[in-house]
Amino acid sequence: MINIPEVKVGIVATSRDCFPITLSEKRRNAVVKACIEKGISINEVTTTVENEIDAMNALKEVYDLGVNALVVYLGNFGPEGPETMLAQKFDGPVMFVAAAEETKDNLYDGRGDAYCGMLNASYNINLRNLRVYIPEYPVGYADEIADMISDFKDISRVVLGLKKLKIMSFGPRPQDFLACNAPIKPLYDLGIEIMENSELDLFESFNNHKDDKRIPDVVEDMEKELGAGNKYGGILPKLAQYELTLKDWVEKNIGASEYVVFANKCWPAFQTQFGFVPCFVNSRLAANGIPVACETDIYGALSEYIITCATDLPATLLDINNTVPKDMYENNKEIIGDYKNSDLFMGFHCGNTSSCMMKNFSMKYQRIMHRLLEPDKEPDITRGTLEGTIRPGDITLFRLQSTADTKLRSYVAEGEVLDIDPMSFGSIGVFAVKEMARFYRHVLIEKNFPHHVGVAFKHAGKVLYAAMKLLGIDDVSFNQPASMLYKNENPFK
Repeated sequence: MINIPEVKVGIVATSRDCFPITLSEKRRNAVVKACIEKGISINEVTTTVENEIDAMNALKEVYDLGVNALVVYLGNFGPEGPETMLAQKFDGPVMFVAAAEETKDNLYDGRGDAYCGMLNASYNINLRNLRVYIPEYPVGYADEIADMISDFKDISRVVLGLKKLKIMSFGPRPQDFLACNAPIKPLYDLGIEIMENSELDLFESFNNHKDDKRIPDVVEDMEKELGAGNKYGGILPKLAQYELTLKDWVEKNIGASEYVVFANKCWPAFQTQFGFVPCFVNSRLAANGIPVACETDIYGALSEYIITCATDLPATLLDINNTVPKDMYENNKEIIGDYKNSDLFMGFHCGNTSSCMMKNFSMKYQRIMHRLLEPDKEPDITRGTLEGTIRPGDITLFRLQSTADTKLRSYVAEGEVLDIDPMSFGSIGVFAVKEMARFYRHVLIEKNFPHHVGVAFKHAGKVLYAAMKLLGIDDVSFNQPASMLYKNENPFK
């Protein structure tokens, strides 16, 4: 996956000077070994921190190794001042974890008391006003710490990605879709750059790519991807021209940033002027880690990018669109199981979901735009969607949004796509989320979230929730058992 950071995790052990330093070092070595066995890349920092000078030496070693995400590991009780100073001075995401006692046979000279030390570390973290990641239960054996490090890598990828992200948009919000029009000031608070452009800028650049010598190669690649689903091959040269336009725009305008996403106006003038719909191109870029949100939805593009970083998989942007008819529900009870009808909805968009995340797909035309722009005609300017059924399996719904008063809030909901024919058009699937009706009413409606949702194609709730907290976004709603719906508790225990 391109367009996302490479996370280089380093682990630094700490030791209180009245405890054996060798205990922390032995336990650190065990964690590194467990990471290697699990295929988790990690950089072992050899300096063990007992005092402030050690902290500075460890920090130098961390930077020499190219580490950009740091694990502070309490191999024993740990020196709370130096270890939290290390976190304070490190420019990147930090996780604190602690060692569990391994055996009853070594509780005299081999007891580390890190369970106790983590309490004082957390107190000092608060004194220094630091935001660090502390797992739900941060004390564990070597293999358990390795699993925590794996989660931390995904969380760190989000944090690091946003620091060097630029959002490029083309065109204003359509008048009928003001729901996604939100203040951009909070983007700068997160370290994100934004570049807003006119549709004329995009149109001029597109026209300048006419007869680009690279177009045939892109068309060939599109044909390979579509296979038997290439129902409107005549539109591919224009789509290839558009894809090259966006890629070249990135190269020329990314500036000081390293990563980029798009939020582009895509109708109705787009069809009449460009002569196609851009959905298939959007799906291809998303497959390469460059989400393109429809309808100039800037926070939708950001949500997709966060998902991409958290999962290392393509994300998609869908409408939380329509209910599942009663007869469809009744006819598929064996697949639906114990979900209520109100737990189900259809996630839909015109045709922007990457083919690798579809059960079946083919090139078609945008039916809604066809009704509006070329009724009673063969599809022409409305060609270009990638349509089909979204593949069944685990998903996570996620969105980060700014309110009108520039406050950031988000939600996370885990569920699944059911293996049911949605019997409709577009990129579409039947989604199931426990207590969706309550979530819809008391989170989506009550907190004024728009209709667009970012979809991760795995359960990533724990990572997304923790990433939001690490970024300083405290208003995070999540689907949870009804008895907990209004409680401020972490559901991913």
